[in-house]
Amino acid sequence: MTQNNFIEELKKIGIELSEKQIKQFFDYFSLLVEWNKKINLTSIIKEEDVYLKHFYDSLTLTKSINFKEHKTLCDVGTGAGFPGIPLKIVFPELEVTLIDSLQKRIKFLDIVIEKLELEKIKTIHDRIEEYGKKHREKYNIVTARAVSSLNVLLEYTISLVTVNGYFIAMKSTYQEELEKSKKAIELLNVKVDNVITFELPIENSLRSLILFKKIEKTNLKYPRKQSEIKNRPL
Repeated sequence: MTQNNFIEELKKIGIELSEKQIKQFFDYFSLLVEWNKKINLTSIIKEEDVYLKHFYDSLTLTKSINFKEHKTLCDVGTGAGFPGIPLKIVFPELEVTLIDSLQKRIKFLDIVIEKLELEKIKTIHDRIEEYGKKHREKYNIVTARAVSSLNVLLEYTISLVTVNGYFIAMKSTYQEELEKSKKAIELLNVKVDNVITFELPIENSLRSLILFKKIEKTNLKYPRKQSEIKNRPL
């Protein structure tokens, strides 16, 4: 996906980029390539692949929810900033928190934020199971992209979500993981509000967005430590 393809494909999903935003995405790509030589941020470094598999893929979240109707977003396990930074570029009024457990990645993200002159965005160096205990019901939207299995993700994220807020999981296939998450969904007072499946343009690879709505406060002591839940359903 060239930069021009990126701009045109975004128009098809209702996103029109300004010249400033186009430059921000290019600067982001340049920093990603530069810093990937120093630390392992991503195996995807070709410009066409970054625009498709990182930038465009992140913005497909707009298929699931209207971000202009929400104030705060937390991107869990953000890595090199996906999907949080692309969403921040497109929705500058959104207050974004990026959480990652590796300090080197946080340093990279801070440089991206400074270079792109992004405001109302912060980075947090922490494990999500610890951060979630200290910041309950804080965010309208929580996202996670290729972080962990769905039942574990629900434990990590739902404590952060406000009542009537949303957790959006980005997956390829989802049916088996969703089936294994039935007990977690019940215990954590959430419901599956929508599931959207589609193919990325050009390569036609499958993507799924699972939208969970928090219907009432979670009183259980979640999230548990990773060592307690790793590879185990609730």
